[in-house]
Amino acid sequence: MSTHEEEQERKQRAEQIRSKLALLPEKPGCYLMKNKEGTIIYIGKAKVLRNRVRSYFTGSHNAKTYALVNEIADFEYIVTASNVEALILECNLIKKHHPRYNVLLKDDKSFPYIKITHETHPRLEVTRRVLKDKGKYFGPYPNAFAAQQTKKLLDRLYPLRKCKKLPDRVCLYYHLGQCIAPCEYEVDQETYEQMVQEISRFLNGGHDEIKKDLTRKMQEASEELNFERAKELRDHVLHIDQVMQKQNITTTDAMDRDIFGYAVDKGWMCVQILYMRQGKLIERHASMFPYYGDEYDDFVTFITQYYSENPALPKEIFLPLEAVTVLPAAAVTAKTEPAETTSSQSDLSVESSSEQPETDETEAGPEIEVAKKDVKEALESWLKVKVHYPRRGSKKNMVAMAGDNARVSLDEKFRLIARDEQRTVMAVENLGDWLGTGVIRRIEAFDNSNIQGSDPVSAMVVFTDGKPDRKEYRKYKIRTVIGPDDYGTMREVIRRRYERVLKEGLPLPDLVVIDGGKGQISAAIDVLENELGLYIPVCGLAKDDRHKTAQLIMGDPAEIVPLPRDSQEFYLLQRIQDEVHRFAITFHRETRAKSMIVSQLDSIPGIGEKRRKAMLKHFGSMKKIKEASIEDFRLLGIGEKLATQILQSLNQNQDEA
Repeated sequence: MSTHEEEQERKQRAEQIRSKLALLPEKPGCYLMKNKEGTIIYIGKAKVLRNRVRSYFTGSHNAKTYALVNEIADFEYIVTASNVEALILECNLIKKHHPRYNVLLKDDKSFPYIKITHETHPRLEVTRRVLKDKGKYFGPYPNAFAAQQTKKLLDRLYPLRKCKKLPDRVCLYYHLGQCIAPCEYEVDQETYEQMVQEISRFLNGGHDEIKKDLTRKMQEASEELNFERAKELRDHVLHIDQVMQKQNITTTDAMDRDIFGYAVDKGWMCVQILYMRQGKLIERHASMFPYYGDEYDDFVTFITQYYSENPALPKEIFLPLEAVTVLPAAAVTAKTEPAETTSSQSDLSVESSSEQPETDETEAGPEIEVAKKDVKEALESWLKVKVHYPRRGSKKNMVAMAGDNARVSLDEKFRLIARDEQRTVMAVENLGDWLGTGVIRRIEAFDNSNIQGSDPVSAMVVFTDGKPDRKEYRKYKIRTVIGPDDYGTMREVIRRRYERVLKEGLPLPDLVVIDGGKGQISAAIDVLENELGLYIPVCGLAKDDRHKTAQLIMGDPAEIVPLPRDSQEFYLLQRIQDEVHRFAITFHRETRAKSMIVSQLDSIPGIGEKRRKAMLKHFGSMKKIKEASIEDFRLLGIGEKLATQILQSLNQNQDEA
């Protein structure tokens, strides 16, 4: 497409957007921004769609928002009845479409919980998946070890069933006194209800009372000269002290609450969550991600995603008041015209909170108050949890601590990046001095992969200025070498790579790195110099007896380069070696898996290449083929006899494997 045609297309898109902007309603809802391919790149919510969407195409933006706006070629919108519906819809749409410019909450944000299952015979388990299954969830716990230790303690105290499926006879847990054996003995529901209540009381902060009960029973057993029982009860008390250890940061109440704070810098956001359970700070967790929209909007989006599938909610949520002050008026209030900056009062009204003085939520400007009430009302209506903006006292200090931790985490991230970049730059500059090659900017590294000569492949990675350039990575299926011949494989790959470089005028590397010893280096140099007339420095990374990178070698015949193993230059070469090895191994596994599928199907009489491809396209995988019924094959024109033969052959191979 010529420059003129691109300009015409851009003008048409701009005119189309202007026309759609004029039709936007003054109602709440969600908007979906698309690029020129029609892919959804950003999803947002708005109290007034007309004002919020127009704000993207008027006025100035920061660099991150400009990158988003510059890619918008079209948009859609969905009108909702309220802000709460818009909040929920935005959350669901983000999870469905995964837009590249939205805050996407990853699966690794989950913490362990202790769960009492909702079953006829309930049991205790530690889980990271919190489902709406009527089970009772307690947590989150700082780590899996803390959760497992607490469960182990509860197993000693309360003999709920341990087996997922009831066995035919009693197991060892029954003989240890840790299971009431519903598999063999009838247990009434009152017994279960009493134990569930006791466990719930324990996990909700009542362990001190339970410890007193155990201490009293221990003393009674001792007076009755039942020393074995007294020792057992004493051990339970000691375990409670060990597991339910005191925290340094506590509050006077025993409320469960999540405290949020966030910081932004250089287009990145860090959200810090402090988890307080029974008035004790048990854990903090930081999530860092790039953001492209309004920072407070994206912060609220993070919160909605975080709680979207988590019924184990706290009693209260604390949000930072300062964050609301950065919310643009366009995002929270109705404006009379797009170019105006004045705002009207919100049509939403929220009853003033009857909080204690410590969380007094008055004394804010009209725009801040409206924005605060919008978020507060929407979250409270959806989550059924109290949302506060503490303004004074210890609760405000906790929110401030969350924000401070977020700022520290971001600062640490950028300092580490700067330090690594500085080290990488120095390593690249000094590597050329060590090798005597001059400045090295582009490095191409090769590695071969095969298992006893089967499915041989090779891979190449490219590092430019010490950083991986993944668009330049290449994979090679070996064509001419038969059997485990590393030297022959290296010759073929080097020949194919640099014949193409010469033919297409691609940039030559300043250094070629071979994952191998003297033989591989010699083979590579021979092809480069004697066949292609290229004089590119080639070095190798030889391994020791433990298969660890031991030394750098170079030349023909290869000699050891006295590069210190604790230097940044050696560390850079190790990173390159690890990356090319990872890339080659991944490619080999993919190739081997495909060849195994092909060989399995080809070994069946009556299945040729055409039918094999049709089956894989229709079913999608070998697993689906094995699970198919005979009727499923009729759509491919395969009769009952051949379908039976296919299924028998594949399932027989699976049994033998």
